[in-house]
Amino acid sequence: MTLQEKLTETIQYIHNQGVQEVEFGLILGSGLGELAEEIEDKVVIPYANIPHFPVSTVVGHAGQLVYGTLAGKKVLAMQGRFHYYEGHNMQVVTYPVRVMAGLKAHSLVVTNACGGVNESFTPGDLMLITDHINFMGANPLIGKNEDEMGPRFPDMSKAYDESYRNVAKEVAASKGLHLKEGVYMGFSGPTYETPVEVRFARIAGADAVGMSTVPEVIVAVHSGLRVLGISCITNLAAGMQANLNHEEVVETTERVKAEFKSLVKETLAKL
Repeated sequence: MTLQEKLTETIQYIHNQGVQEVEFGLILGSGLGELAEEIEDKVVIPYANIPHFPVSTVVGHAGQLVYGTLAGKKVLAMQGRFHYYEGHNMQVVTYPVRVMAGLKAHSLVVTNACGGVNESFTPGDLMLITDHINFMGANPLIGKNEDEMGPRFPDMSKAYDESYRNVAKEVAASKGLHLKEGVYMGFSGPTYETPVEVRFARIAGADAVGMSTVPEVIVAVHSGLRVLGISCITNLAAGMQANLNHEEVVETTERVKAEFKSLVKETLAKL
């Protein structure tokens, strides 16, 4: 089956579950999926039931699509994403973004939990993504380009929408939130980076490192979607603190989730 044929089947199934107009796609990272609980008039679709959808295997990821109204906008939220390190190829990792574009969403809000590389960051900071570095060793657009989905050579110079960032900054200022801004560097994982890789990331211009987001944003740009990216700095990267573990990631997102949720909701309301 071609990608287009798979998408047609997936979108038809999702429509049949009661999903109609979608304005914003939301990808909710580790520990941040609780925002989907606040969606009103919701339709919940487990990934396992959706044709051609993989299943999320990471702790802290619920593994379902949630559709409804959030902050007055029609949203389709992924509670749990797919990662390259789970063994999926890049086309599978980014398939949900293709689905969002096929459902006529005009924008994507993508979130993640990540490690701080910038020495001025502290765990619990929220960071607006201004740009990214793809250091995953792969690109989701490798292979035949389906021209009806997007151009062969997409321009990534304004991947993260500046006007959306400005709205988020205004919202943060009005709430007294110290919102950081910076560059996200995507590694393949599943190992955390070594101390020298973190030093390399800092020299390369990264403020945070993680194992997601970059593939989805590339496909979002290819599909013509506007993107707002928000990272939760859950720990300092290797060499900057004693050790690293996933429990700390979930614990930190737990601590800042109220700030995170209100930032996303109030920003959505103004977009």
